[in-house]
Amino acid sequence: MEIKRLTLFAGHYGSGKTNIALNWARFLKETGKKVTIADCDIVNPYFRTKDAEEDLAKEGIGLICSPFANSNVDLPAMPKEIYTLVEERDEYGVLDIGGDDRGALALGRYVPAIREENDYEMLLVINKARPLTRNAADTIEVMREMELACGLPFTGIVNNTNLGPETTPEIVRQSLGYANEIAQLTGLPVKMTTVREDLAPALQEVENLFPIRIRKLYYHLDGGTQWQN
Repeated sequence: MEIKRLTLFAGHYGSGKTNIALNWARFLKETGKKVTIADCDIVNPYFRTKDAEEDLAKEGIGLICSPFANSNVDLPAMPKEIYTLVEERDEYGVLDIGGDDRGALALGRYVPAIREENDYEMLLVINKARPLTRNAADTIEVMREMELACGLPFTGIVNNTNLGPETTPEIVRQSLGYANEIAQLTGLPVKMTTVREDLAPALQEVENLFPIRIRKLYYHLDGGTQWQN
């Protein structure tokens, strides 16, 4: 995937956008770029980029997040440092956007500057295993709601279909048709298909495969099942 100065990841709850944003920030850092990740998700208090703050600092990756993240206060306030990241243009930025139209609405204040520079990717993270995005029509409806709310069109798709630790290579393969259908209906390219690192060797035939490290497991269900975000 072509590297733009700003990469924005947005998707419905549980799509996996936060984990992918963290992995993309690491990828940019490994290519020698100065990079900061910004948590723009004012909706979801359960899994935040702040959970990885210590690791990011060790890796030399900057972090911008609400001062109320990981506290018992979760106010819809955006850190002022995000303006600096968007407008000064002296480093690469990865933005983790909220999981619905209300979350995407918070991005709107930065859209004029993002459009003016025109050096960005706005990526829709999709997960066929999530209940509200199991088919192309429902996924596209979520996508259009977010675009309308923030005023910035998506430029590509990230297929992150997974069942957490129960994910198999076959589950990923079965999701390719779903991702391609969304691509055909929207005219957007599938920029990458993400997969847990240990599964990547079995999926080398998948175009634009992006192996990721699972930074955080959450969402405990009955029986101890966990899902990635």
